[in-house]
Amino acid sequence: MGGYSIEHIRSLVEDARVHRDVYIDPEIFDLEMERIWGRAWIYVGHESQIPNPGDYFITRVGKEPVVMTRGKDGQVHVIYNRCAHKGAKVVERTCGNAQGFRCPYHGWTYKLDGSLQGVPARSGYADTGFDMKDPRFHMQKLAQVDSYRGFVFACQSKDTPDLKTFLGDAAATLDNMADRSPEGELEVAGAPLQYVHDCNWKMWVENLNDAMHPMVAHSSVGDAARRYAAQLPEGTPYPREAEIIFPFGSSYKFFDEMGVTTLPYGHGYMGGEMSIHTEYSEIPGYFEAMVASYGEERAKQILSQNRHNTIFYPSFTAKDAVQAVRVVRPIAVDKTIIETWHFRLKGAPEDMLKRTILYSRLINSNGSMVGPDDWDCYARMQEALVSQSYEWVDMRRGLGKEERLDGKERSFGTSDLSFRNQYRAWLDYMTKDVEDREAA
Repeated sequence: MGGYSIEHIRSLVEDARVHRDVYIDPEIFDLEMERIWGRAWIYVGHESQIPNPGDYFITRVGKEPVVMTRGKDGQVHVIYNRCAHKGAKVVERTCGNAQGFRCPYHGWTYKLDGSLQGVPARSGYADTGFDMKDPRFHMQKLAQVDSYRGFVFACQSKDTPDLKTFLGDAAATLDNMADRSPEGELEVAGAPLQYVHDCNWKMWVENLNDAMHPMVAHSSVGDAARRYAAQLPEGTPYPREAEIIFPFGSSYKFFDEMGVTTLPYGHGYMGGEMSIHTEYSEIPGYFEAMVASYGEERAKQILSQNRHNTIFYPSFTAKDAVQAVRVVRPIAVDKTIIETWHFRLKGAPEDMLKRTILYSRLINSNGSMVGPDDWDCYARMQEALVSQSYEWVDMRRGLGKEERLDGKERSFGTSDLSFRNQYRAWLDYMTKDVEDREAA
């Protein structure tokens, strides 16, 4: 696809800067959909969205429409949402339960795993080489499908390393999310918050561990929170809304102390021992439920992990302490849908879920107190990057000050290390397999 050589793609990323074309060129976007979203493990959904045989959920992997289903044997499948006959989209309803799927155009029917079940007026295919068992006539399965602690991923390339390898240490975030349940399991709670962003998908992903912007972009909400706190009578406990908002007015020093850690494949996170969630007040009954399940020492160990926005590059981010994930749905070079999904901790007080949803309403929604600040910045970037004044976007803060240990890199929190790590992965996806094919 496209006329861009490997040399040209490599010229777009340098150690301390990236070319504006990575955000504004539609051809680059199409190459990303093929080479990144077509080769990485992409988050599809959670097993709790399809708890029973016959349950299904439709979504996309990059630009590809897919269906996540649970077969009659309980196995989870991810198949392309395309009829093998004339190519029509087979499943339109977002979710539901079915015995199988029927194409609305010519009536071909499929089992829950995508295999062809029936064809109307089948005699018309006599002596044509048509075989019901031939996989060419099935709804196709994605090359690889796997799950980790209930989180379902799919990959369109059979050559990509297995899911466990891909996740690496980022998996500890998913472990911690599940372990924060007294029963060790999560379940999706309701539909997601959807928020359309007028920007390239990478701008949003980069921002999640950008600790230089809160003191500027979110200064108004930080100032308002401080004014609110100042007028409270001494000794008055802060309401839960204030606990959530306060950290967005924190100092550069606070975010630097959180630190940023990067991992292979473009993954990374801020914090670890501390984050913007560390000082939340306790919810009655929760710690007691954790101690009853795990013992006090293990319960304290689980609750001591506070990773801020673990990035599972390229497709989603997760918060272990808040039990929410945000899923990236690229639409075009300048348009992205962000979905926020909330999780219930099985066996935990319902107030834990209420706090998670409250957090999203205050921070992640298009009518929130924080999210629109970020949206405005993304939209400004998308508009102004076409300017002929300068062709590069800088990411040199903290360059050369990284510490390397056990396959990880770590730096102070306001470093641009996270961006540089993502673009190392970007280059690898965009060039490596192509180079390997050309060498062969």
